[in-house]
This record gives sequence, structure tokens and C-alpha cells, in this order.
Amino acid sequence: MTTNTLKTALLLGALSGLFLLIGEYIGGRQGLYYALVFAGLMNFAGYFFSDKIALSMYSAQPLSPTDNPEVYQRVEPIVRRLCQRMDLPMPKLWLIPEGSPNAFATGRNPSHASVAFTTGVLQLMNDNEIEGVVAHELGHVLHRDILISSVAAMVAAAITMLARIAFWFGPRGRDDDEGGSMFGALFMMILAPIAAMLIQMAISRSREYDADAASAKYIGSPYPLINGLQKLESWSKRIPMDASPATAHMFIIKPFTGQSVMRLFSTHPSTEDRIARLQAMR
Repeated sequence: MTTNTLKTALLLGALSGLFLLIGEYIGGRQGLYYALVFAGLMNFAGYFFSDKIALSMYSAQPLSPTDNPEVYQRVEPIVRRLCQRMDLPMPKLWLIPEGSPNAFATGRNPSHASVAFTTGVLQLMNDNEIEGVVAHELGHVLHRDILISSVAAMVAAAITMLARIAFWFGPRGRDDDEGGSMFGALFMMILAPIAAMLIQMAISRSREYDADAASAKYIGSPYPLINGLQKLESWSKRIPMDASPATAHMFIIKPFTGQSVMRLFSTHPSTEDRIARLQAMR
């Protein structure tokens, strides 16, 4: 088990524990059971429907010999060649009509995977750089990161919702325990959602490193992805993408919205750090 895999397992455990803690705070043991059932429903929805939701959010169009054939003829041989090396089924291919360069993979498992490219990334990059990007996304498919990230995002969103319920409808102490009850309510309203967000983002950052390593491994060189990341970092700032924060973790590089955020609150490691790690693999 790699360090990133162990870290991801621990972070998912912390996220689930926080979810159950809120459930118990609201309704005691019965609330704990309700939280377990609710978590199961959220994970079910994330497992089966997260890919369809993400693709529809960005108006993704299918790539096939009849749908966007010119793009398909360029991208399909690259994806097929890498799938053969990585022993993966061929994913469905999609085109997002968006000028900002980016890409993401989605789907509940390798047999139901999809890889989507923006028109911007295909216009910006040469075939070697596209190969680096594709290998990164297929690395997510290989490691089943899509499922992990979808579960984390769903549980984090549920924690935020439950925290708000707990603030307004959670238990209220007696008069002599009013201070403790108020502290608990404030924790549920403010600190619990922040903690959930930080854990979710830490999970996302861990998975990015492993997908970068997969790209270098299966191409045989880190430089196609290094060059691609350098272009993405530069041009994503020039052409911001109007992306939902709920899906930011899916993209190969965090979509820029013109707002600066601290690294702790980012779904991705810094591009400089990713490139430094890739250069160390040469």
C-alpha cells in the first residue's frame, strides 16, 4: 500500500467519522443509525450517477466516428494505445465546448469510465502532451480514484447539510449547560463543514500525485505531462473556466475562477510541486 493510498484511507475514515458524529449529536443512537443510512444513500447516488451529472453539467458531447469525427480520429488512437499498456477497457470519449484547457475522467469503475476533454486543451497541446494528460486521467481510472473522490465529495456535502440541520434543530441543553450547547451548535454550523471540506480536498490532492506517477510510468517519461501541466497552468489563468466547486476535484488542474485560494483549501497540489515530483522520476 502506497503512502498516498494509506493517507486516503485514513482521510475517508475521518470524513465518515465526522458524518456519524453529527448524526449522533442530532439524535443520539437513533441519529447515528439515520446517518449511516443516509451515508449509504449518498454513496449509492455518487457511485451510479456522478458521471452522468458531471458530463451533463458541462454539456459534454460524445466523441465517435460519427460525432465530432475529426477530434475522435486524433484522440482515439492515443487513448487506445495507453489503455492497452495499462490493461484497461476503452473508455467513452467526450468533448466539452469550453475554451479553457482542461480534462477529467469520470465513471464508477474501469468498465464504465469516461474521459472528457475541453476544446481548449485539444487546441493548446500537441499529441505528446495530450498523451501525458490522457495517461494521467487513465491513472485515475486504474486506481479507482473516481469512486473515492465521488464518495468523498458526496459525504462532505452531506456533512455540510447535516451541520446546518444540527445548528437549528439539534439538542438544546438545560439552562446550566447553555454554554456547552451553544459551543456544540457553533461547531456543527461552522467547524464541521470546514473540516469536511479540508478532508475532501486532502483526499483529492493525494490522488493527483499517484495519477501523475502513473502517467510517467506508462508513457516511460514524465516530460509529456510536465509540458502539459506547464501549459495548463499558464493558459488556465488566461482563460478562466466557469466550473462548479463541487466538481473541481475531477479536473487535471484546478479550474481557475480568478480568485486566489490557499493551498490548504485547494483540490489540487501546486503545479510547481507536481512538476518537481515528476522531474525526480526521470
